Amino acid sequence: MTAASLNRLDPRAVATFWRVCETGSISGAARALNLSQPSVSNTIALLEQRLGVTLFARSRSGIVLTREGEVLRERAEAMVRLLEAASIELDHAARGISGPLRIGGTPGALVSLVPEALSQLEETVGPFALSVVERPDSQLSDLLRSGAIDLAFVTTEIEACPPDLVEITAARDPFALIVGRRHDDLADAVSLRDVASLPWVLPEAQGAFRRQVDALFLNAGVPVPQGVIRCDSLLTTKAMVRLSDRVTVLPRTVAGAELTIGVLRAITIAEATFERSIGVRHLADRRLPPLGRALLQILGKL
Repeated sequence: MTAASLNRLDPRAVATFWRVCETGSISGAARALNLSQPSVSNTIALLEQRLGVTLFARSRSGIVLTREGEVLRERAEAMVRLLEAASIELDHAARGISGPLRIGGTPGALVSLVPEALSQLEETVGPFALSVVERPDSQLSDLLRSGAIDLAFVTTEIEACPPDLVEITAARDPFALIVGRRHDDLADAVSLRDVASLPWVLPEAQGAFRRQVDALFLNAGVPVPQGVIRCDSLLTTKAMVRLSDRVTVLPRTVAGAELTIGVLRAITIAEATFERSIGVRHLADRRLPPLGRALLQILGKL
C-alpha cells in the first residue's frame, strides 16, 4: 500500500469498509447502509483493487481481516468518526452550540474533575454539547486512538504515558478511609493495621486506582483484606458504606458530597504518604476541537 494509492482513496469506499468491519459481514454492512449486498461487495473489491491488497479473508464463519485490513481498519474508523463529528459540529455551530466534545474516563477521575470544570466551561463558552462515558483504564487509550473520544480522564503519573499520547496532571487528592455513621467511634487518624479486620468494599478493576489502593496496604505491612466486596461503581460503594458497617478507601473529593452533609466521614490514613494524581490524556498528533482546548485551559487553573 503506497502513499500514492492512499491519496486515491474514495472516502465512501473506506466508510463502507469500516461498516463491514463494524458489522462483521458484507450482508450486515449492506443492511446498515441500506444498500444491496452486491453493491457493498463491489465497493470492497474496487477498494482492494485500487490499493493492490486483500483486506478480508473469506471463510465459512465470516470475514477475517488480513494484516493490511487491520491497518486500514484503525484509520477507517478514525476517518468515519472525524466526518461524523464534523457534520454534528456544523449543525451545532448553526444553532450557536459549541461541540460536541466526547470524553471518557475512569469513574473516580471523572467525578473529581469534570463537574467543577464544566460549570466554569459553561460560563466561558455558553451552551455546549458533551458526551461522557465511563471505561476502565485499559480501554481509554484505544478509544482515543480510534477517535471515539477526544479526552480521557485518568489517574496520572502511575506508568509511562504512551508516546502517541499527551498526559496532563490537573489535580492531586489524598486518600482517606471512608466510613459511615456506624464507625463514629474511630479516631480521626488511623493505621490500616488497626482497621484491616473491618469489612471492606474495594475496587475490582485491575487499573491504576486499584494499584494505588493495594499500595496503601503494602505500605502498612498488611495484606489486602480477603473476602471483601469488590465494586467499581462509586455510587454503589458509597451507598454500601453509608448503610452498613463496611469501610472503603477513596480520594476525598470522590466522597465530597457525602462528606459535606455528614453521612460519610473521611479518616486520615497514616500510610497514605502519596496522593492520587488525576488529569487527562489526549492524542499527541490530533488537534483538539475548540471545546476540548477550552476545557484543558480550565483544568490547568483548577
